Amino acid sequence: MKKIAPHESVRRQASRRQLLKSCLAVGASPLLAASPLRAAAAQWPEKPVRMVVAFPAGGPTDATARLIAQKLADRLGQPVIVDNRVGASGSIGTASMIKSPPDGYTVSMFGMPALVAPIVYRNNLYDVRKDFTCVSSVYDLPLVLMTNPSVLPGVGDLKTFIEATRTKPVNYATAGSGSIGHLAMEQLKDMGGFAMQHVGYKGSAPAITDLLGGQIGAMFVDLVAAMPHIRSGRLKALALGSADARVFLPDVAAIAQQGFPGFNVSSWSGLIVPNGTPTAIVARLDRELRQILGEKDTRERLESIGALSAYQPQDVMKRRMASEFERWNKVASDKDIAI
Repeated sequence: MKKIAPHESVRRQASRRQLLKSCLAVGASPLLAASPLRAAAAQWPEKPVRMVVAFPAGGPTDATARLIAQKLADRLGQPVIVDNRVGASGSIGTASMIKSPPDGYTVSMFGMPALVAPIVYRNNLYDVRKDFTCVSSVYDLPLVLMTNPSVLPGVGDLKTFIEATRTKPVNYATAGSGSIGHLAMEQLKDMGGFAMQHVGYKGSAPAITDLLGGQIGAMFVDLVAAMPHIRSGRLKALALGSADARVFLPDVAAIAQQGFPGFNVSSWSGLIVPNGTPTAIVARLDRELRQILGEKDTRERLESIGALSAYQPQDVMKRRMASEFERWNKVASDKDIAI
């Protein structure tokens, strides 16, 4: 047997001790890293929370976000500050939230345009199916198909509207090319076998102005924008995107109730956070939102702006997100809708 020199034996023992220390350090590092994370999550929130809203101030998503932010602040004991980061149909703000630290101090009120944007924009910035974490859905914003009675006299429901489009060229307006109103109407046209020319505007306000002026025959838009003109009688509501919206217009049937069973569309919203946000924080946000959206005051205030309280837990929201993406992606692909 080969003898080992004393100094060589000492050197090998020192090497083994160093290797053992290294292994222990590596093995312990995830625990050491996780411990402060768990502690931070347990004490969250210790400072103001930023709520990114990827849409302009004054719009329905912004108005809802400010209501939810205030109620969340009351329950969390820390301010929840709305941060409007607009651009590219919600893509800019959503992308900025995705890149934020996953520490619970940045959340976002996600809106339907930001779901559709990665479908219709050629240079999309994220994938709604995997690039962020859903917390829970918050509200549904029903859509309505309406017309100017002076342009289409005698048209009072979806059936008579479709008949009118087959005998008279009719243009329909939306808040923009690639918007949910655009995609939904294109799908409805295919299902009903009728034709109309789309005219996309930069927002619902200029589109409604032209509809009121008679330059456009019809429009598919959210109830927040439509209700004042429907109530005034200047525009006629023909069909609702969902039956739930009849709480606002009980005399108007949903599209699904007018010969298109299963057709349902609304511009909905939910709270999202960056991937990696501690599950304890996500669970706390979900718990608080479930309570907030169940309050009578919250439901009434949402309805006052044309929205419906629509809490759904994380797993349901995630499935809805994926389902909506597949649905509208197919419509955009079939119709070659891209921006």
